[in-house]
Amino acid sequence: MHFTYNVEGGNFTRAGYASSEIKKILKQLNVDLAIIKRTVVASYEAEVNIVAHAYSGTIFVDITPETILIKFVDEGPGIPDIAMAMKEGFSTATSKVREMGFGAGMGLPNIRKNVDNMNITSEVGKGTVLELTMYLQ
Repeated sequence: MHFTYNVEGGNFTRAGYASSEIKKILKQLNVDLAIIKRTVVASYEAEVNIVAHAYSGTIFVDITPETILIKFVDEGPGIPDIAMAMKEGFSTATSKVREMGFGAGMGLPNIRKNVDNMNITSEVGKGTVLELTMYLQ
């Protein structure tokens, strides 16, 4: 099964839409609730990162009997130092984003804690690609 969602940078009213849709699909497929919870936490954090930091993005979801693969591709400023961005509390969010309750610097660390495999690549001035894997078996 393949699904694609477009994410608009800066549109916090729709932040979480794709993650909610992913949750519905996984429930319909009778995926273990613990896996659903971990997947939704990770996908929500990644989706909000696109909204908060990028101009736009696309989420690609591929569900097989063995895995849930979710790829987040954004067009944005990129991440100059991925190792630093992985540290709890580190954030480049604007004050406006923080005033809305986002940008605490826990997104990438929370994603890493909830997925079975995570790969992130980024090019400054172009954007970021985040690939997440959850194993179903």
